[in-house]
Amino acid sequence: MTDALLVFTTFPEAEGAARLATQLVRDKLAACVNVLPAMQSFYVWQDQETSGSEHLLLIKTRDALYPQLEAAILAAHPYELPEIIATSIHRGLPGYLNWIEASTS
Repeated sequence: MTDALLVFTTFPEAEGAARLATQLVRDKLAACVNVLPAMQSFYVWQDQETSGSEHLLLIKTRDALYPQLEAAILAAHPYELPEIIATSIHRGLPGYLNWIEASTS
């Protein structure tokens, strides 16, 4: 499989992160979503130094599904400008990569 993606996004609260993860898997936009425990993020937003607690979501999907996945994240996200970063998975256990494809088809 050559079109596997790992998409990163953050959510400010665990409940919202879990709802989004469940929705993405249920809608077959993701094979798997890992929601990591709260972490502290530091950034500048609208010229203000900001920090806050966030949960990182690691979303395994396919490149062909990215537009729909991005739209689903934007629809569910409370931030004006959420972090959504996608990176190609160039290598991985072939069986796992095949599972991503099968789970999102």
